[in-house]
Amino acid sequence: MHWMPDTSAGEWLRERLDSPGNATVHTVVPHGFPAYARILHPAIVRSLPDRPVPTYDDYDRMTAADQQSILDRFVDRPSTWAEAASVFGTTLHPLAQWSRIVRTPPDGDWTARLSPDGREFTAPIEGFLSAEMVATIATHLVSYTRTPDAGVVALWEGTGGLLGHLGHRPSRSFLSVGDDPNHRAMLDRSIRDPLNNAFRTHTWQEGILSREISEGPRFTLPDRDHVLFRGDVSAFARADWILDVPWRDREGEAHGFEPSAQSPSILWPDDHAWVMVSDVDADSTIVAGSPELIAELCADAQLEAFPISEGARLTWDADEVNR
Repeated sequence: MHWMPDTSAGEWLRERLDSPGNATVHTVVPHGFPAYARILHPAIVRSLPDRPVPTYDDYDRMTAADQQSILDRFVDRPSTWAEAASVFGTTLHPLAQWSRIVRTPPDGDWTARLSPDGREFTAPIEGFLSAEMVATIATHLVSYTRTPDAGVVALWEGTGGLLGHLGHRPSRSFLSVGDDPNHRAMLDRSIRDPLNNAFRTHTWQEGILSREISEGPRFTLPDRDHVLFRGDVSAFARADWILDVPWRDREGEAHGFEPSAQSPSILWPDDHAWVMVSDVDADSTIVAGSPELIAELCADAQLEAFPISEGARLTWDADEVNR
């Protein structure tokens, strides 16, 4: 997979988008496909320790289900929207909105909500898919294109640390527990001193991608700029795809983090048989393609996916069922 300084490969997509003022999915997802699917991003549920912890003897006498219930109180785990809807007494449907699913009051915080049974539900992450979820979706995608070995992936440029820049602050920093406290205090003072920063000489601050790519052309969509890469789209069907992409975060790994890479913001094959869009401000991923592809995605038990119509609205007030 390699960087594309020529961004003309995305022109077909730009021409099929609506203006930003339009309230439909087509501000980010192209018109003209026979079918569309909405794939919901998982939420997180945390069971809160609101009761005394049982003794070992009491725990041993519990049923397996009760033991798991105790363990669930201390462990964050992925949650489906269906689980949240069941707990909050709302209805899951193709155009459901998370804030309505968890019964957020006017001016309330929808990102973290306590359910009637005492658990805390954290909203789905916007604009990001786990490596495993990308692979699950891509497993279906590659069967519905004549060019599985050739396509384009677009990465939204705004992800922290992806690009380098000219400035006086690094794109990101890695501070370990053992860092010298005096040095850390000095860094804190520097970060909080905008007057001095304004007069510092700007130097190149490295990002995950090279300076050539960081300063190179962008594939520009309304309110969104992307870096393009060309390569084998079927590679994303592998669970370990993050190990081979050029934007793998190797510096993070050098500081002890697990291998990671930004998930595709937009992905399409050369024959334009389908397109997958994970917009930075969206809690769901949209796939446009053939009716057969959409049916297959929606039937996959590993995904929480629904068919939606062309022109569907997914704005915060589009959920007319859960009002």
